[in-house]
Amino acid sequence: MVLVTGAAGFIGFHVARALLERGERVVGIDSVNNYYDPALKEARLRILHEHDAFAFERLDICDYDGLARVFGNAAPEKVCHLAAQAGVRYSLTDPFVYQKSNNEGFLNLLECARHARVSNFVFASTSSVYGANTKMPFSEADRTDTPMSLYAATKKANEVTAHAYSRLFGVPCSGLRFFTVYGPWGRPDMALFIFTKAILEGKPVDVFNFGKMKRNFTYVDDIVQGVLLVLDTPRPYEIYNIGNDRTVGLLDFVREIEHCLDARAAMNMLPMQPGDIAATEADIRKIRALGYAPATNVDAGVREFVNWYRQHYHC
Repeated sequence: MVLVTGAAGFIGFHVARALLERGERVVGIDSVNNYYDPALKEARLRILHEHDAFAFERLDICDYDGLARVFGNAAPEKVCHLAAQAGVRYSLTDPFVYQKSNNEGFLNLLECARHARVSNFVFASTSSVYGANTKMPFSEADRTDTPMSLYAATKKANEVTAHAYSRLFGVPCSGLRFFTVYGPWGRPDMALFIFTKAILEGKPVDVFNFGKMKRNFTYVDDIVQGVLLVLDTPRPYEIYNIGNDRTVGLLDFVREIEHCLDARAAMNMLPMQPGDIAATEADIRKIRALGYAPATNVDAGVREFVNWYRQHYHC
């Protein structure tokens, strides 16, 4: 049995569904907070509840006693920790929620996993930990001590905390540095969602760094493939990049959205925002050794998202 935190979230939903579809029993945990529209989270949960092997606990990971109860009742063999306060820009305005969810909540889960003697503890990190690095592509061996946002700093703290638990208590831990995940059921604060919604509504969108951004956009199904491979391959302690094998310019990404919608975007070109970085590129050789092979290019991935968006929001 696998315990998946953040099961009502974007990546957590997709991972939980993939585990269920391959015959695993899954216990999902999520607080279903209002960081973005809870109705989207509830819609994801309805799909997961179609599986008899899915059980759900509406719980904040900062509630240690609640977590201990779930671990005691469910006795998970593995933990896939995907719950967190996400978003680089929001961390500039509400830093305390990041400290609580991403640091305190993470420690609570590690403590529960330690006492439950789980066989693998896999957790979400982020490409944002590479911060001010300018060497491309980003490698897991690169220094990550120059975070550009509090969000990135909390994720780096997760990595070093997990390392300590692995060394001290023998908890097998693997951290996953995700690179710009996109796809159906994505979050409303993500670029693809924001651009699609604005274009359909005929509203302008803010484009930072005057559009001179490059990202390693990675389709969610490819991310899920990587997560499952790492879940199935416990290590004492490891960090993996999970990204695509090519980097795409932001304006090229927008052009794909325009093409799928057959409409033009009105863009407000603005300077770089604090906490942002101009480019990301993933070195994925380490996870490729486990069998990882990203298969979805940007034009196909954007088309899948747009089709989902039109269907889900009836537009």
